[in-house]
Amino acid sequence: MNPEFLGKIVLRAQAAARAAALPQPVVFTNGVFDVLHRGHVVYLARARELGASLVVALNTDASARRLGKGPDRPLNNEQDRAAVVAALQSVSLVTWFDEDTPLQLIAELRPTVLVKGGDYDMSRLAETALVQSYGGRALAIPFVQGYSTTELVRRIRAQSHPAP
Repeated sequence: MNPEFLGKIVLRAQAAARAAALPQPVVFTNGVFDVLHRGHVVYLARARELGASLVVALNTDASARRLGKGPDRPLNNEQDRAAVVAALQSVSLVTWFDEDTPLQLIAELRPTVLVKGGDYDMSRLAETALVQSYGGRALAIPFVQGYSTTELVRRIRAQSHPAP
């Protein structure tokens, strides 16, 4: 028996059709979402409040490794990360992208709203220009301070290998 939320996970090839069938407007965001924490959950809930549906595109494992977060990242594989994100009430659909940016996926899905974390200068992103070219909007949502997967991993490692 598969939990119902796993039905929110779709292969890239089906993502555009499934996103088009969602209640509009559709909000799009992307990321690795490796070790889900409070900052992620609050960010995704805030993103969802900007529309009727939220599509989350996850970096594939290969794409995530190219981000330079460390040779052993992501800690959770793309299937497991998708299941955890899909279980969130705020999330309507989950898919993946293997490129370095989700630009091509955004072109395929054509969301009404593009949302990124607060560390992005939205005016510099090709994704912003694309979404705005067809009448959509793009904005950054401030991070919840004190939450970072990289910092969490560092703290866990420090506790498991205390300095002599």
